[in-house]
Order: sequence, then C-alpha cells, then structure tokens
Amino acid sequence: MSPAAPRTYYRLSGGGNDFLALVEPEEPPGPDEIRALCRRGLSLGADGLFTLRGIRDGDGDGGGGGARMDYFNANGEGAALCLNGTRCAARLAFELGWDDGEGKTEILTGAGAVGARATADGAIEVEVEPPSGVPALIEVVADRRTWSGWQILIGVPHFVLPWFGTLAQAPVEELGPALRHAPELGPDGANVDFVRFPRRDLIELRTYERGVEAETLACGTGALAAAAIGLATGESELPLEVLTRGGYRLRVAGEVEDR
Repeated sequence: MSPAAPRTYYRLSGGGNDFLALVEPEEPPGPDEIRALCRRGLSLGADGLFTLRGIRDGDGDGGGGGARMDYFNANGEGAALCLNGTRCAARLAFELGWDDGEGKTEILTGAGAVGARATADGAIEVEVEPPSGVPALIEVVADRRTWSGWQILIGVPHFVLPWFGTLAQAPVEELGPALRHAPELGPDGANVDFVRFPRRDLIELRTYERGVEAETLACGTGALAAAAIGLATGESELPLEVLTRGGYRLRVAGEVEDR
C-alpha cells in the first residue's frame, strides 16, 4: 500500500480569527485530524478548518464561479456558518480564480449562499440575509446567578449578553463556559457574546466560541448577532463598527427592515 499523498494547507486570518484550509481534498479530514491540526502549541493551530471546492459550469449550483465551503470548529465538529471563515474562503477563492472576473464570488455554506466581493482597499465584504424572527430575551442561570441576554440565530446560535462594566474586565474565560453550556440554550449550547454599546455607531465585543471552547480574537457571526440586538433594542444604528478583542473593527452596513 502506498502512503497517502501529503496534504497542502493554506493558513488564513480574518479579523483576528485564524483558519486552516484544504482545497479540493481527495478525502475530507476526520474529526481527529482536525483536532490535531488545530491544537495550538503542538501543531499548526487554528480556530477552525474548512475545505473549499470550486463550482464550475454544470455543477448545478448556479454556475461559473464561486466555491463550496465546509467548515469545522477546532474541536472537529462541523458548523453551518463562520463569517470570518467565509471571508477567508472568499479571499482564497479569488486567489484561485473562482470568481466572476469582476471582483465578486459566491461561497456556498451550510447556512446558504454568501455573496462576497473584494473592495478597492483589498478587504473582503460578505452579504448575508438578516436573521429571521425576533431575538428572544431569556434568562440563563450560570455561576450561581441569573443572567438576562438575547438568544439569536446567525447561522449558528448566539447568546448576546449586554455588559455594563468595562468589557476588558468581563470574565469571559470564567463565565463563558458556564453560559455556553447552559441548559436554557438547548442541547448544543451557543456562542456567548459579551457586548457594550458605547455609541450608536460602535459596539464592543468579546466572544466565547462554541467549538473552540475558548475566547477568540474575533467572531463574525457574533458581530452580526451583537448588531442585530443593538438595532432591536435601539442602542445602535447602521452603519456601525464592531470592535473585537483583537483590536480589529468589523463594519456592519445595510438596510433595516420593518418587521
């Protein structure tokens, strides 16, 4: 039996999240391989891993450009959506020529198609549908206290917790795991977003990510979740920026629909 062909990995970073990517692998990576590769200090290390396959004419997915993305968290489990990962996938798709030739591409994710374009300054913008339904204000018991926050689905579940103190001092690593696994959030739990609304055009965000099981330097779906709650409560207006733990600012723009 001949040894398996070595894999070629791409390493990408978007807004503070880092990822590994496999382009059109003969076989998808298994959970053990993903966990081993994403383990920091002993391997390449990353918040997650995705595979990317080009879409060509005749594939039945709308055509002559774009790519299909399958995303996996660092713990080896699949996730329907990771927006910073999708932005990185779009960047890689552009580099591989999987676009429409005019600076646009489409990434098919587990949560549906995400349009992407390259801006004049080299950034990647993605266009996603607004969350369906009304965010639910719920109470979650964790660390012997009751916490009021908002439950919302942005491709993946989020629990948005308004934080009224200094966000730098929020106990994300201590409180995040208890909230993430709280029974009130369902059997799969949720990402936990600690947020402040210092201005109507600015949100501060720290996220304890499900599947990474740690705080990350950014979270794209968390940024949209925080923006959705800010808009729903009147704390925010579009366009706005979301300041992440890594110091990056993610811009959120669009139109607010009456519901």
